[in-house]
Amino acid sequence: MIYTSYDMVRDCRQGKPEGWSYFVASYVPVIRKLLAHYAAAPAPPLETVLAALHRPESSLFASLDPSPERWVVAELRQKVLAMLPAAVPSAPLELETVAAALAPFTLLEKQVAWLETMAYAPPESGAMLRMSPATVSKIRDRAAELLRSAVDTWNRGLLTQNGLALGRAAAAAHTADCLPAKPFLDVLDGRSTWRNRETLEQHVSSCWHCIDHFCRMAEVIELLRGVAPLPEAEAAPLRELLGVREAKPSAWKKWFGAR
Repeated sequence: MIYTSYDMVRDCRQGKPEGWSYFVASYVPVIRKLLAHYAAAPAPPLETVLAALHRPESSLFASLDPSPERWVVAELRQKVLAMLPAAVPSAPLELETVAAALAPFTLLEKQVAWLETMAYAPPESGAMLRMSPATVSKIRDRAAELLRSAVDTWNRGLLTQNGLALGRAAAAAHTADCLPAKPFLDVLDGRSTWRNRETLEQHVSSCWHCIDHFCRMAEVIELLRGVAPLPEAEAAPLRELLGVREAKPSAWKKWFGAR
């Protein structure tokens, strides 16, 4: 029997050690990547973040049904970033200003610009969106010119400086028409039909909540690429920190076979 993310969510909801042991071994490496990318120095200690996620009030697994691994990571990403203080930008930038300035852009161009708020350089963004870094840079230069004409105070790093605040504003702008994770993953995995993709784009092109969500799912795919389970020597003290007993060998045996 293979222990999956579905089993983990179920067991974590019930406070079982098997679930939290799996979470520590499987997802601490992802948390480390998130902190390394997003947290300003000094970054919050991993132990502090992990303890906060373990508290019942964190509601980490409250809305994960069904719970494939990438959905778990998407929710984990939001929880971790919510703990980070937003940097004080040289000039604050409102989501409404970004939306108005970049209204002429296509959906793909808006994604390119939005990944700049997520602090991804052209090579990283190009890998996520399957385009060349040079094309990413050209689109971002056009975005910069549109933003320059829309604000009183401008600098080239304005989108990145305001990234966390813009991401939080976009996440809060959910409407009844907004899409769940699956349609975005279907597009990113090449499983979506042209008709479904056209329907998706009709809404997403003008919805910055969904543009942010789309970019987050592309990010999740990259976050999981090459991630290895935490070595036992590192996992053991973290389990102890959370008060989690060591999982039984039978539960551990094939945990990572489903990756």
